[in-house]
Amino acid sequence: MLEWGREICGDLAAAESREWLVTNGIGGFASGTVAGLLTRRYHGLLVAALQPPLGRTLLVAKIDDTVDYDGLRRPLFSNRWAGGGVDPHGYRELESFRLEGTTPVWVYAVADALVEKRIWMEQGANATYLRYCLRRGTAPVTLELKLLVNYRDYHGCTRGDGWRMGVEAVADGLQVTAFDGARPFLARARGADPQLAHDWHRGFLLAREQDRGLDCQEDHLSVGVLRLTLAPGAAATVVLSTDVPPLLDGEAAWRRRQAHEEQLLERLHRVQPAGTTAPPWIRQLALAADQFVVRRPLADDPDGMTVIAGYHWFGDWGRDTMISLPGLTTAAGRPELAARILTTFARFVDQGMLPNRFPDAGEVPEYNTVDATLWYFEAIRDYHAATGDDALLTRLFPVLEDIVQWHRRGTRYGIGEDPADSLLRSGEAGVQLTWMDAKVGDWVVTPRTGKAIEINALWYNALRAMAFFAGRLGRPAAPWQALAERVRASFDRFWNPAAGYCYDVIDGPGGHEGGLRPNQIFAVSLPESPLSTDRQRGVVDACSRHLLASYGLRSLAPGDPQYIGRYRGGSAERDGAYHQGTVWGWLAGPFALAHLRVYGEPDAAQALLAPMAHHLADYGVGSIAEIFEADAPLAPCGCIAQAWSVAETLRAWLEIERRR
Repeated sequence: MLEWGREICGDLAAAESREWLVTNGIGGFASGTVAGLLTRRYHGLLVAALQPPLGRTLLVAKIDDTVDYDGLRRPLFSNRWAGGGVDPHGYRELESFRLEGTTPVWVYAVADALVEKRIWMEQGANATYLRYCLRRGTAPVTLELKLLVNYRDYHGCTRGDGWRMGVEAVADGLQVTAFDGARPFLARARGADPQLAHDWHRGFLLAREQDRGLDCQEDHLSVGVLRLTLAPGAAATVVLSTDVPPLLDGEAAWRRRQAHEEQLLERLHRVQPAGTTAPPWIRQLALAADQFVVRRPLADDPDGMTVIAGYHWFGDWGRDTMISLPGLTTAAGRPELAARILTTFARFVDQGMLPNRFPDAGEVPEYNTVDATLWYFEAIRDYHAATGDDALLTRLFPVLEDIVQWHRRGTRYGIGEDPADSLLRSGEAGVQLTWMDAKVGDWVVTPRTGKAIEINALWYNALRAMAFFAGRLGRPAAPWQALAERVRASFDRFWNPAAGYCYDVIDGPGGHEGGLRPNQIFAVSLPESPLSTDRQRGVVDACSRHLLASYGLRSLAPGDPQYIGRYRGGSAERDGAYHQGTVWGWLAGPFALAHLRVYGEPDAAQALLAPMAHHLADYGVGSIAEIFEADAPLAPCGCIAQAWSVAETLRAWLEIERRR
């Protein structure tokens, strides 16, 4: 499905704009560009999660690989240097690139020889495999593999002046200890002839960071060269690992990777309606979904699980986890993962709130979110609908009761029920509590203080879910039903009759906020809608006319004085545009489901998701971006792979298929 020849591989701009990603299920990853250039500080062959799922540390930046074949010497690598020059141009030898599952595969042509390279990670370990195979040739090839390493937080950039690392030869390779107390890591390949070095390569230019207005030059240390000889048809595997000793059997490692992804596709097949087969792009999304589900072992719960919000720079966020959970787990036929994640997060509930973010360095979680906790109810409802697991429901019901009680009497940041209408209000000066959470210095770009529409749609659904849960467990359901009905009646206040759609926020500091934003779509797409049928249609039609873009919904309607159509510039400019027009991919799924609810046309609803199939080939290959520019051509930007973008597209497509 995802394969290109020289029409892309030989075009530097096209090849370096496409990025690949492989992950290890504990928060670590490897990533780079089809062209082989480093363009981000997050690119590297081994970004290890030293305190899973965080503590992510760049250990191996890249391997500069050179081939000697029958008197010809050709570099297969490319580098861009300070000043903008590219040297060498190894992408010119690249005949094709493809994804096999989530594994990137390059095929280089040197005269009549074809050298194939593939990269994957070991599930559950900080270990990356690079496998080289001489697919065609009339003589052996010699591979010269120069290792460029680092040891820094994955958000940083390194200047190598005066830094000496410990480098020593080991069997079939070398070991690096960056400084006293650092985690050693190894590069090994059976039969490799290591030659040690200690040579800083200075001034790698990171073009994507330059575009983002950030520090864009970095140094990496060459610690040596591994030499391997391949006969025609033979293969060799290099292992980059923090494990001592690493698992060197490349064939066995590749079989494990294949078996893991085959199992994922089998799980997807089981949950599809009988007689149907998901198209290739949906199968690809099921594989991409697995990249976000990772371990979060706790002292009292070694099997804890969580969700990485996006690659490359996000950790696990409560909001993103709960929104993504149904699509990443139950929709993909993996409900047992949902149960583990729901149980893990129950341990972090505090004052009726789930944490918004777990800091990279392991500090106390941050609870500045009004919606993560409400999405928790929906994730539990979805899990129970898929499994009928009353045991987990019994375990979590007291947690949910406590959450509702806190919300009714009031918790952090002004979050609480207004006794006058039973709607939820939230917000204090200087904090951003909804998913529209951009902040530039002290400026909260979209504060949305008051009663936000999606928060109250979620509140209504949470109360309706509690009524069902109570009845399922033999407890009184009437009080929950009565409160839900009061919220439904009060929800009429969101309707803006003059505009024909809903206010985004009511009872804010300046009154009602009438700008057209996509948040009202959840009042239609969630299982229980508090809107009448004609108002549901009004919401869908307004979003269709003004917010709908090929890859999702704009965060603000064009024509609004605050609308920004481009997502460019430095951090302040980009953050200022983040929710002021920028298209969000995760909203494509809820919009498609809302459209189905209103119009009852499965083909039309699925067609709204179809552009994502093409997008899988144009940014983070095999995955869906975080955001897109609001003005044509809707260029992808932000994270190359975002959990809720993948999850909500996958969930919506499968849900529509089931409802046919």
